[in-house]
Amino acid sequence: MKAIINGKVIVPGNEGHFELAEKSIILFTKRIDKIMTEAEFTRMDKSSLDEIIDAKGQYVSPGFVNVHIHGCVGADTMDCDEKSLKSMADFQATTGVTSFLPTTMTYDMPRIYSALEVVQDAEKYEGGARILGANMEGPFISRQYKGAQAEENIQDADFNLIADYQEVIKLITIAPENLPPKSDFINKCHEAGIVVSLGHSAASYECAAATIDKQSVNHITHLFNAMTGFHHRKPGIVGAALDTDVYCELITDNIHCAPASQRVVTKTKGLEKIVLITDSMRACGLADGVSELGGQQVFVKGQKATLADGTIAGSVLTMDRAIYNYANNLQIPVWQAVECASATPARSIGMAKYIGSLAPGKYADIVLFDEDVNITMTFRCGKLIFCN
Repeated sequence: MKAIINGKVIVPGNEGHFELAEKSIILFTKRIDKIMTEAEFTRMDKSSLDEIIDAKGQYVSPGFVNVHIHGCVGADTMDCDEKSLKSMADFQATTGVTSFLPTTMTYDMPRIYSALEVVQDAEKYEGGARILGANMEGPFISRQYKGAQAEENIQDADFNLIADYQEVIKLITIAPENLPPKSDFINKCHEAGIVVSLGHSAASYECAAATIDKQSVNHITHLFNAMTGFHHRKPGIVGAALDTDVYCELITDNIHCAPASQRVVTKTKGLEKIVLITDSMRACGLADGVSELGGQQVFVKGQKATLADGTIAGSVLTMDRAIYNYANNLQIPVWQAVECASATPARSIGMAKYIGSLAPGKYADIVLFDEDVNITMTFRCGKLIFCN
């Protein structure tokens, strides 16, 4: 058993929202065993402890959960290569991420199947952040709002196309306006435990809201990006997202979504419905230059990545910077912003029983960082997977 002392521990409060327990000690093995007061720790028999870790006043946080990431450090999910996924997992650990969903793109189905098979095989890798399964972004999307996706591979949603991969797919994006009448696609996804998200879509407010309400869809893919925007007479998907109880992904690099928009959405939805994502591509963690996403050339300069025609293409954002930016934009403490990178995303994909917060019985996925969200230690199931 290990103990972390002298830290500002971020824990769920009575209402579920995160709060600080500044004089608390965490005891853990592979799971969180106990969170106790300093007084209790002083009195306890410490002979059972293998290690005492001094946090030196840093935050002690649940590991971050990244549900939407294509790639980083030169690797991409669509490489269909286990080595690439391991590189992604290792790098994610350096940014405080302990669980993630490698995300596919709109390719031909054999290539997508190959990527899904490699993700499933890589789930057993224990050296970096945990691979929870796959996020399938496309090919069941809109041509009008395809973003950086390849139009020639877009097709109508058909569950038969993914039935053999239902165990590895955890999250899938669709354009609801393209569903055939009386389609059972969403119901079959629900039966398989796959979370359905609306995105890359030209849907009207009425279409999106009806899909959310009548088919129990509860997730929106990178809100504001690649979808019908808000207009006072045509509220679009954005209006439906703000008017219902769905989870909303936000890319908080301040390029995909302006700080003011982040504030408006949070005031409307609350921290419990905001899911911070990176949507990062293989250029993340590398220098400026020419990269690739979905088989297309991408030009990276600073925090901005675009196709040749200027279309924004993924991001080079990391989760530690996403939290820092979001906290700064909302003028809230970083420990509050952590909720949107851990508990909320875990809940949005049905994994909150195991990950997303520091509570007895949950996996000992723990991150230590300072006020500027500089990561110093990352534990996954009690094992140190990164130390700076």
